Amino acid sequence: MNLRGVDTFLFDLDGTLLPMDIDEFTELYFKEMSKVFSDLIEPERLVKYVWAATKDMINNTGQRTNEEVFVESFAKLVGEDKIHIYKDRFDAFYDEGFLNTRQCVRDVPFMRESVRILKEKGYDVAIATNPLFPKKAIVHRIQWAGFKPGDFIYISCYENNRFCKPNVGFYQEVLRDIGKHPHQCIMVGNDVQEDLVAASLGMKTFLITDYLIHRTDEPIECTYKGSYEDFYEFVKQLPAAGKHQGA
Repeated sequence: MNLRGVDTFLFDLDGTLLPMDIDEFTELYFKEMSKVFSDLIEPERLVKYVWAATKDMINNTGQRTNEEVFVESFAKLVGEDKIHIYKDRFDAFYDEGFLNTRQCVRDVPFMRESVRILKEKGYDVAIATNPLFPKKAIVHRIQWAGFKPGDFIYISCYENNRFCKPNVGFYQEVLRDIGKHPHQCIMVGNDVQEDLVAASLGMKTFLITDYLIHRTDEPIECTYKGSYEDFYEFVKQLPAAGKHQGA
């Protein structure tokens, strides 16, 4: 286990720190959202517009925040004169209807314990979830996973970030924001395409296999991989941060 210099763990959220089936979550997410917008737009068109604006966020090149890109894109679809109404509804949705998606979350203590042990051992821990959601939605999910926002030195969100996964610019942005170099970090995630791209910067990676997402038949290349329990055992064996002896 050669982890010399590593002092920071970057965590994906959905399917990693927050055990859930993403397809189940997505279905319920749009079902709940459609209720809030039912008097403004039919569900099929709402879903189509949200996906279109989300695609524009994913293609963000860093000139504006993801939030700015989403709102501008959505406004073109629903009309500039109506966007303030939709923004208010989205805000209300993340305070209320969104909370019902919690029923998709599974209770797996291994990741909670892993983060606790890492912090005990002096490691920094950060949330590097794909910043497609407002911070309030991400904070809800952090809490559902059994954490407090203050447990983490950084939380990605669409208000602050200007790139999305799998753009390597997202990871460069996170590293810059937390003042770390790639060799200091391990990216932990369950999505082969979105999370393991961090390795291209020189970051080590740990692929969580319980809710694995892999969109191609290409071989998987990661530094480490295993279940939630495997990650927990991995963390237990780590020395305190700053006391690595190499392999």
